[in-house]
Amino acid sequence: MTNFIDYVKIYCRSGKGGAGCMHLHRAKYLPKGGPDGGDGGKGGSVILHGNRNLWTLLHLKYQKHIMATDGGRGGQSRSFGKDGEDKIIEVPCGTVVYDGETGEFICEVKEHDERVVLLKGGRGGLGNWHFRTATNQAPRYAQPGEPAQERTVIMQLKVLADVGLVGFPNAGKSTLLSVVSAAKPEIADYPFTTLTPQLGIVSYRDGRSFCMADIPGIIEGASEGKGLGLRFLRHIERNAVLLFMVPATSEDIVGEYNILLRELENYNPELLTKARILAISKMDIAQPSASPDSSASSDFSDFSDISEKIGIPVLPISSLTGEGIAALKDALWEELNKEQNQVIEISHAPIDINEPMPNDQMVNDQINDQMVNDQMVNETTIYLNEVEEEWDLDKYKGIGWDE
Repeated sequence: MTNFIDYVKIYCRSGKGGAGCMHLHRAKYLPKGGPDGGDGGKGGSVILHGNRNLWTLLHLKYQKHIMATDGGRGGQSRSFGKDGEDKIIEVPCGTVVYDGETGEFICEVKEHDERVVLLKGGRGGLGNWHFRTATNQAPRYAQPGEPAQERTVIMQLKVLADVGLVGFPNAGKSTLLSVVSAAKPEIADYPFTTLTPQLGIVSYRDGRSFCMADIPGIIEGASEGKGLGLRFLRHIERNAVLLFMVPATSEDIVGEYNILLRELENYNPELLTKARILAISKMDIAQPSASPDSSASSDFSDFSDISEKIGIPVLPISSLTGEGIAALKDALWEELNKEQNQVIEISHAPIDINEPMPNDQMVNDQINDQMVNDQMVNETTIYLNEVEEEWDLDKYKGIGWDE
C-alpha cells in the first residue's frame, strides 16, 4: 500500500457557543443585588494550517470526523464561560478543499504557516447582566450561544512544483528525474511503473535549484477516466512550466505531443497558457527512420522542423549518456525566470462528488477480483458425497444428547 494519499473526505464540525447565564446576585445585606450572569464562551473553530514538512494527506486518511469543542456556559458573578479549543488540521502546501455535498470550491492552502478558518466557532451568548435597564432592573433571561457549523469536505492535494513532466507511459520521465535529481523513482520496462507523483530537486548553477514533479503516464482518453484517469492530472495545475516528453523511437512525435496537449485541454483549458517545452528522450537508442515521412530521428540537431510545427522549443536528450541534459536545464531555468511564469493563479472548477475515492476504487477492484477468483475455485471444486443422506441420530445417543 502506498503512503501517498492525495484525496480524503472528512466530516468537520466547529464548536457551538456557550449559553449566557441568567443569575441574580444574592448576598447578605444586599436584598436587591441585581443581575450578574456572565457570558458564554466562544466555540472552537476548525482551522487549516499549511505545513511544508508534509507531502501527503496520509495522516488524515483515518480521521473521518474532526470536531472542535463547545464553549462553556457563563456563570454567576459575571463569570465568563471557557472558550472551546480550536481544532488545527495540518495539511501540506497545495491542499485544495471542496464541499463534500456540492463539489464547490471552498479554499486552498498554498503557503507555509498559512492559516485558513474552515469552520468558525459559534459566539457565546450574553448573560442577563447585559440586558439590565432602568425600567428592567432584574432581567430574567439570557442569550443562548450560536449553533455550531458543520459540513463534509473533500481535500485534494495538488503537488507544488516548478516543472511538471508530461508524457505517455515509458517515455523516460522517471529516468530523467533520477538523473537530474537525487530522487529514486521506480524504473522498469513496463507501462505505469510510476503510480504516484514523485518530486525531485534539480541542482543548477551557482547553488540554484528548482523542483521537478513526475506524474504517472497519461494515455489517450485520460480526461475521460481511462488509464489512471484524472486522479493525477491535477498535480500539474500548479506547475510553472510543463515539460512534455516523447521518445525518439516514436513513429509520430508531433502526433503524440498533440494527443497529450488535447488531454490537458479537455481536463483544464487553463493548462494551455503555461510555458511548454518538448524533450525528445531516448536518443541513445533511436535509429534513423526508413520512412521519409516519419518524424523520428537520431540526430541531436535535426528537430527544427518539429519546433516550427508545434511552436515551442524542442530539445533532444539522452538520460543514459547525459547528452542534452545541460541544455535542457538551461531552457527550463530560462522559462522559470520569465516574468509571466512567476505568478501561478488557477481557477478551481467544481468536482464530481459522485466519483468514488481512489482508494475505495482500488479496494473495490481487489474485492471484485477476489470474488472472481473465489467463483473460479468454487466451479472447479469437487465435493464428495454430494447426495444428502438422512442423519442416523441413534449413533449419537449416550454421549450427552437427550434420549
